This record gives sequence, C-alpha cells and structure tokens, in this order.
Amino acid sequence: MILCSCNAIREDDVRASARRGCPCPESAYRSLGCEFQCGSCRDRAEDIIDEERAALLHVDARAA
Repeated sequence: MILCSCNAIREDDVRASARRGCPCPESAYRSLGCEFQCGSCRDRAEDIIDEERAALLHVDARAA
C-alpha cells in the first residue's frame, strides 16, 4: 500500500527502514533518499515505525 504519494513510498518500505534501525519517520524517509513534502503521511509513518520497533523488542525479550 502506498503510504506517501508525494515520494511514492510504500508502507513496506517504512517497515523495512524501521527494522533496519530507523527510530523516527524522518530518518526512515532519509534512508529511502526522501524527505517529507506535504507531511500528511507523517503520523501513519510514525505509527508503523512504533509497531515495528515494538515487535522487535518483543522478539528480543523472548530470546533473552
């Protein structure tokens, strides 16, 4: 699903950036070679990153 139509960024792209360690939407977009244009996707991008980081923390806690 397209998350950011200004930069043609898919939700999966932001999820992958979060899994690679990007802690916020700005760093995720930078890692994809973009920056926010209109900003309407910022809140959803932040939610996606929070979801992915929580999932990684859950996996790490189970492994410990």
